[in-house]
Amino acid sequence: MAISLNLGKLRTFRQFGRRTLEVPHQLTDGVMPTFVNQFWTAAQREAHSLHEVSYRACFKPQLPGFFIERLTRKGHIVYDPYMGRGTTLLEAALGGRRVVGNDINPVGRAFLEARLEPPTLEEVEVRLDEYDLGCASDEPRELLAFYHPDTLTQVAALKRRFRTTRMDPVGRWIQMVALSRLTGHSSGFFSTYTLPPNQAVTVESQRRINRERGEKPPFRDVRALILRKTKSLLRDVTCETRQTLLGTGSPTLLQERAEMTGEIDDESVDLVVTSPPFMNVVDYAKDNWLRCWFLGVDEKRVGFTHFCDLEHWQEEMTAVFAELRRLLKPGGYIAFEVGDIHHRKVFLESHAIPAGIAAGLSPVCLLINDYEFTKTSDIWLPDATHGTHTNRVVVFRKAP
Repeated sequence: MAISLNLGKLRTFRQFGRRTLEVPHQLTDGVMPTFVNQFWTAAQREAHSLHEVSYRACFKPQLPGFFIERLTRKGHIVYDPYMGRGTTLLEAALGGRRVVGNDINPVGRAFLEARLEPPTLEEVEVRLDEYDLGCASDEPRELLAFYHPDTLTQVAALKRRFRTTRMDPVGRWIQMVALSRLTGHSSGFFSTYTLPPNQAVTVESQRRINRERGEKPPFRDVRALILRKTKSLLRDVTCETRQTLLGTGSPTLLQERAEMTGEIDDESVDLVVTSPPFMNVVDYAKDNWLRCWFLGVDEKRVGFTHFCDLEHWQEEMTAVFAELRRLLKPGGYIAFEVGDIHHRKVFLESHAIPAGIAAGLSPVCLLINDYEFTKTSDIWLPDATHGTHTNRVVVFRKAP
């Protein structure tokens, strides 16, 4: 039996000591409620340590956790058609839910799959001792803009190892941690100082950064950094955690366009929690070129989605919603996070809602999580001129 979202509990929600502000959101043939409050925290250390890998434009685990807790039970299936680093699905699996995921970006699967079957630190240590990282034959010399020559040899040797060896949970874990350490802005990463680890600049841009800072890439011990990050990621992992993840079964993880996921059965999904690609903000191919290189993938052939106008975005989302309606069980929900105000002028929910309605879904509410709770009126008024620290989530339901 499907679980219903209790709007009355949203109206009286006071977990963080604040009252919910409710305002009407006008639809073509009626209204739906908008609820504004702090519904979940954004604190860094409140979530499970397995979540702590960087990915561009990812949301906090507390967001999907809010809906997973209220709209599913253990054993139910949670799906994310734009899974990114896998936040929704990892949070669901940690709660004993079964997971189905999809993302056109192969980096997403590499990040998630390993964390659904985490090895022990000892297993990672033993495996790394077996790897010969002192020799590599395919080192792209242009990457010396990021890496010390000896570090680049180690990175290239790891890459070659993963391309020539059958992968198991330990190998997938080491590959995932290496992906998360390729570039960054501290000594915890393989590279010299560069942009935050969720995106990679071009080689020429990195050379310019090096010149401006007067630096050459220092040596980084790849093995030591992988072990250090592994220890951090496994901080909250217990025997019970591993048993829970094992009990969810093998995940279904696809690399398809979100509107073309025929491998997923009709009416098999209990809940969808997702955030679609941003409008003309994130260039996923450019951000992921170095990670794709490490995985042996040509990022130009992946087919990353990049929306340049709202008409294209809404048309694409209508097709995605139609596919999600096919997958949802009767009475199932979609929590569709559309981020904050686009360029502080456009509210993307005003385009997501008609797209969902056109696909045959029923809008339930707009939930705005304002975790600083400032300038509340500016959050929802159409003439708002301020951005705020919010998540804007449109909730849809498939008719029971």
